[in-house]
Amino acid sequence: MSHRRYITSIDQIPELKGLNDLERKKLKAVEERYAFRTNGYYQSLINWEDTEDPIRRIVIPSTDELQPWGELDASGESLYAKAPGLEHKYSDTAVLLVSDVCGALCRFCFRKRLFMDDNQEVARDVSAGLAYIRKHPEINNVLVTGGDPLLLSTRKLTAIIEQLRAIDHVRIIRIGSKMPAFNPFRILDDPELLQMFKTHSLPAKRIYLMAQFNHPRELTAEARRAIDLVLQSGVTIMHQTPMIRGVNNKPEVLSELFNELSYLGVAPYYVFQCRPTEGNAAYTVPIEEGYRIFAEALRSCSGLARRCRYAMSHATGKIEVAGLTGEQVFFRYHRPADPHQEIGKLLAFARNPEAYWLDDYTEIRALSNERKSALH
Repeated sequence: MSHRRYITSIDQIPELKGLNDLERKKLKAVEERYAFRTNGYYQSLINWEDTEDPIRRIVIPSTDELQPWGELDASGESLYAKAPGLEHKYSDTAVLLVSDVCGALCRFCFRKRLFMDDNQEVARDVSAGLAYIRKHPEINNVLVTGGDPLLLSTRKLTAIIEQLRAIDHVRIIRIGSKMPAFNPFRILDDPELLQMFKTHSLPAKRIYLMAQFNHPRELTAEARRAIDLVLQSGVTIMHQTPMIRGVNNKPEVLSELFNELSYLGVAPYYVFQCRPTEGNAAYTVPIEEGYRIFAEALRSCSGLARRCRYAMSHATGKIEVAGLTGEQVFFRYHRPADPHQEIGKLLAFARNPEAYWLDDYTEIRALSNERKSALH
C-alpha cells in the first residue's frame, strides 16, 4: 500500500474484510457520525494480530464512540472566535484555524466538530484573521492549526507564514501538526517545505513545530529522519499529547515516549487531559489516575523531559494538574483566559476518582455550598 494513499472508509481496509455484517454495520454507524481518515503509511504501523494495538486504537473506529457522553466543543473554543478562522483566548496568543483536514483522524480528536459538514469555524481565506492580528499588537504568538496545516500545499502554507512574518509584533509562529507521526513523507519528500522553514524561522523570531506523538511506536525511522530535517532547518520542535486510555496510559509507555523524544532533541511540553468531547468516553482517563501515571512516568526521565506539564485546556484557561495528597487534588491556572485573573492561582478540591474534567470538581463544590446554604 502506497504511503501516499488516503483511506476514508473502513471498506478500504483489507484487514477488516473479516467483519461480520453486524460488526460492519456498527462501525459504519460510527463512520457516518465521526469522519474516518487514515493513510497507507500509518496503516502499515498497525499490528493487526493484536486487538489492543495502540496504533489501531488511535485511528480505527470503535463502536465505543457512540456512547452518549461529552459535547462537541468541550472547551468552549467557539466562545473566543473573533474573526473567521481566528480565536483569541489569551492576550498574547492567537489561534489561526487554516485547515479542516488531517493526515489521519484520531478517534479521540477534540476538534472532530471541524470535520462535520455544517461546521464553519475553519477559514480557507485567512485574510480576516490576519487583519485581526495586525490590529492587536499584544499578540506576539500565533498558533497555526486546524486540522493540520501541513495538509495545505507548501505554496498555501508559505503564503500564510510570509504574511505572519510581515507583522512586526508576531515574534513566535507555532505550527500544530501530527504529520511527523501520521505521514513523515510529507516532510521527507518536500524540500520546498524545509526551505520555507529555513527562510522564516529566524534567530530572533522562531518557528515552533508543535508535534503530536501519542505512542513510542510512532517514532519510526522515517519519523526520526523527518524530525532531524526539521531541526536542521532551524525550527524548534515541541511535543504534546493527550493521555489516551489503551494508548499511553501506562507510566513505562509515557516515559519511553518522553525519553526517546528528548534524545532526538524534541522537548516534551504538555500531556493533556483528554477533553470530554462527544465520542471520547472510552479514550479518557480520570484526572487523578492520569496525574499518577504522569508523575510515575517522569521518575524515569531526565530533567529535560520533566519540564513537561499535565494540563487541561478548559474554557476558563489552561489549567495544570499540580499535585495530589491523600485527601485533596490541586490545580494551578497556568494561563487564565480572564486577563484579570491571577496567573498561578491554586485551586484545591476534595479527591474525586471519578472526575474527568475540572467541572466534575466544581459541580461537587457548588452542590456542597447549596447544601450548606439550605442548612442555614
